[in-house]
Amino acid sequence: MSLIRKKGFYKQDVNKTAWELPKTYVSPTHVGSGAYGSVCSAIDKRSGEKVAIKKLSRPFQSEIFAKRAYRELLLLKHMQHENVIGLLDVFTPASSLRNFHDFYLVMPFMQTDLQKIMGMEFSEEKIQYLVYQMLKGLKDLKPGNLAVNEDCELKILDFGLARHADAEMTGYVVTRWYRAPEVILSWMHYNQTGQAFGEKTRKQKRVTGMKAEKSTCICRAKSYIQSLPQTPRKDFTQLFPRASPQAADLLEKMLELDVDKRLTAAQALTHPFFEPFRDPEEETEAQQPFDDSLEHEKLTVDEWKQHIYKEIVNFSPIARKDSRRRSGMKL
Repeated sequence: MSLIRKKGFYKQDVNKTAWELPKTYVSPTHVGSGAYGSVCSAIDKRSGEKVAIKKLSRPFQSEIFAKRAYRELLLLKHMQHENVIGLLDVFTPASSLRNFHDFYLVMPFMQTDLQKIMGMEFSEEKIQYLVYQMLKGLKDLKPGNLAVNEDCELKILDFGLARHADAEMTGYVVTRWYRAPEVILSWMHYNQTGQAFGEKTRKQKRVTGMKAEKSTCICRAKSYIQSLPQTPRKDFTQLFPRASPQAADLLEKMLELDVDKRLTAAQALTHPFFEPFRDPEEETEAQQPFDDSLEHEKLTVDEWKQHIYKEIVNFSPIARKDSRRRSGMKL
């Protein structure tokens, strides 16, 4: 049965994939694709601004795919922070639930991500501004999930797999090099403390050091960490000779092995390193808790589809806060 399309939509192939878009979004251009969807840029004729549009790959292929799609939609709708990607629009070309098979998420367009520009030479001022924005958003994400535009403005993105720490999840699911030791260890089974993880931990300890005193961050694998030889902490001012004393001090405190002694994002924001950019009024926290009432429900694909369709139909774009001030710097 062919899709009965809403009025005002047009069909176009983008990178050998069929896209069906409202006529308000023009000039679709392929940006990238992954396991869970494809992204193109387009111009919103109403504002003249470039946006990013994500088409989820087979969102209703299975219960797992459908739940992931629902979670991503709700998370994007929930995010209301200038340093976190939020939802500008969501649409489907389907005219009814009966022929609902695909939907599209519209988000702000960002030119690049931190992973791609990590080889660039950054002034300390740019590092201050980027790290300040990271801490204002969310912590503990890999650099590929940190989008940056040409004005050195940063947004955290990609919540498609965000979830509470599942009991069966292991440290190998995540990108290990950007995770705190206790996050990986708390997910690992006893028989998974293998060579790759051991090498990672030893390399971390060569920098952060390991004292004989008890550390509360070790969780399930405390005995494994404590069995490793004691290691003195590196002098960060010597390890990073071009960094300012404040930068070295912040880095030491953020890489503290003991989670009880390690700075939280909120504490790090008060560090003198960020004084040139800091505005406490911008350091907001979510006012409403995320609605995860369906997170543990066992629903069929059709039931997930109904929930998603309802969210799309009832979606109402809101005015999103823009930065109150601009740094004036370029990447």
